[in-house]
Amino acid sequence: MHWITIIFIGIAANLDNLGIGLAYGVKRVKIPILSNAVIAVLSMIVTFVAVTAGSTVIEYISPHTANLLGSLLLCVIGIFTLFSNRFSKHSIAKNPEVFDEDKNHIISMREAMTLGFVLSANCLAGGIAIGANGISAIWTVISIGTFSFITVGIGSHFGVLLSKTFIGKYSTAISGWLLISIGIFEVFAK
Repeated sequence: MHWITIIFIGIAANLDNLGIGLAYGVKRVKIPILSNAVIAVLSMIVTFVAVTAGSTVIEYISPHTANLLGSLLLCVIGIFTLFSNRFSKHSIAKNPEVFDEDKNHIISMREAMTLGFVLSANCLAGGIAIGANGISAIWTVISIGTFSFITVGIGSHFGVLLSKTFIGKYSTAISGWLLISIGIFEVFAK
């Protein structure tokens, strides 16, 4: 089993969530546990669909080719993460109150559903790549959900403190480099 990959994909897919959580924490917008759980579950659902789609690819091409394509896709996603402006997430980080529709400084479960779909975008392409590599769908889904819950929770709780740290400032770059590293690791892991 690819435990290292499963753990790092969970971390990489959710470092942006840490940044978003930090933005909410700085603005004193609370994300209650149930709302955070909704965000994590949506990430898990999107990841499961993506991993299932990626693992379907293996049925039509050789496992070696699927592994190479999946690894290459992870590297491409990492490079895109490094060089893109991340428009939707960038705007959330600058204006986190956008999803607080009732302006009560608390993200309700309904508001968390919209936010969760936006934050789960990272999981889509990464999940397809993981599925093409033949990595366990269930453990990947659990990793993504767990790290989503942790990063959003830590970010929103410690927003003011963590926003000034290295991870808070460079979460997108760290995420991109992690995805590239996972892709390279997966090429040689089989």
